[in-house]
Amino acid sequence: MAKAPQKLILSGSRDIPFDRLHLSQSNVRRVKAGVSIGELAEDIVRRTLLQSLNVRPILDAEGEETGQFEVPAGGRRFRALELLVKQKRLAKDAPIPCVVKAANDVVSAEEDSYAENTFREQLLGHVSEVSFDERSETLPCLFQAARSAYPKSWRRAAWNKHLRQSRGQIRRQHGCHAGAV
Repeated sequence: MAKAPQKLILSGSRDIPFDRLHLSQSNVRRVKAGVSIGELAEDIVRRTLLQSLNVRPILDAEGEETGQFEVPAGGRRFRALELLVKQKRLAKDAPIPCVVKAANDVVSAEEDSYAENTFREQLLGHVSEVSFDERSETLPCLFQAARSAYPKSWRRAAWNKHLRQSRGQIRRQHGCHAGAV
């Protein structure tokens, strides 16, 4: 009789005070890409932290946990939180949502950092080209997003079939800023 495959057990998550977190040297990202740390901090203020930090306990010389944690994946989020603490907009002991992996996990901290930086996909092509509705900043202009995400032939077919309106009507309907379409 065949054995049933072993079930996956995910790493636990918990809130850890910010002052117990330390940036790890295991982070593979060496180039600053995307939005600045200041912009990310402002986004955290606006939306809260949308993705937990990946942490591992720091061990002492005897191999015992010290109560401190290293952050091998999520360094930019850590730096943004650190900036908010320096600006006194976040308490230094504020609870931070973290996924806690074992210090001796079979997957290295470098591999976790690498995976977090490589296994992500862009949302609708170039996110920086997505416009937002002036009435509600939470509704993306899908027409403009599709413009950057889909081949020109698909856009032309959609335009011919469904969008036989003036550009001004499309902008108003989809909430695009002037000149975005």
